[in-house]
Amino acid sequence: MLSPVGIWSEVEVAVPGPAVRLPGVSMAGFSQRGTASWDIDMVAHPSVTLLLDLSEGDGAIYDNRGRRRQGSVAIGLLPGDLRAAGWARVECLQIRLEPTRAAAVLGVSADLSGEVVSMHDVWGRGSGRLEDMLRAAGSWDQRFRIAAETLAPRLFDRAAVDPEVVHAWRRTLTSRGRVRVDGLADTVGWSRKRLWSRFRAQLGITPKRAARLVRFDHAAHLLAAGHDVARVASESGYVDQSHLHREVKEFAGLTPTGVAAAPWLAIDDLAWPAPPGGAISRRSPGGRRS
Repeated sequence: MLSPVGIWSEVEVAVPGPAVRLPGVSMAGFSQRGTASWDIDMVAHPSVTLLLDLSEGDGAIYDNRGRRRQGSVAIGLLPGDLRAAGWARVECLQIRLEPTRAAAVLGVSADLSGEVVSMHDVWGRGSGRLEDMLRAAGSWDQRFRIAAETLAPRLFDRAAVDPEVVHAWRRTLTSRGRVRVDGLADTVGWSRKRLWSRFRAQLGITPKRAARLVRFDHAAHLLAAGHDVARVASESGYVDQSHLHREVKEFAGLTPTGVAAAPWLAIDDLAWPAPPGGAISRRSPGGRRS
């Protein structure tokens, strides 16, 4: 089985050019050079994630607290303890959707919170047709273009999220989760109760929970960059190391040390070079800082 370092040394990563980028959507393509066995922890991220499995053979198996899904999946916010494993030459298109965009693209984002579901369950027969087109494409550039052309009509034809909710979400991101719900409500001219209700209904998560997830994401990237736990707790706004430990355990099912070594985070700077809140200098999979 490949080690955490070996996983990414055997994977080529492709990203789309500016011409096929869509607002609130990030894409990356992963191609494994050879067939191998692998088993990795996936770490929660403040996005709804689509993983389109284009592998030959059985592809990946996703284990979410004992519930297993195989093939292409949609991963909602707050999936908890999640592992991906398989024995194959993996090819995968990963699409990250801002929650404010996911509601338009999928139409079911609230139902996905805490869940890992088959793409067929959220997209019906269209998911199979999309997979066939992506497999038949001759390059990752073509695949990104096909995906963008499929997403764009859904993205722009539906206004599923209130502007006030969009504003509150983006304030949560730019503050790295260090916001007060009362303050967010004041900035959009709503009561706390109304913001809480609309945010939860449209994004599938409460404003407070969203802030905790964004704060965890920032802390996870600091841990992966090699910063010690005490510094990460302080810089991310946690009361102390114990508070950080509890939050990491809840969101990822891991200890801070486990998150620091998680191979899923090691590829982020390459596949998505500008994480929310700004870039963080980190170690490459081989241990060097990028």
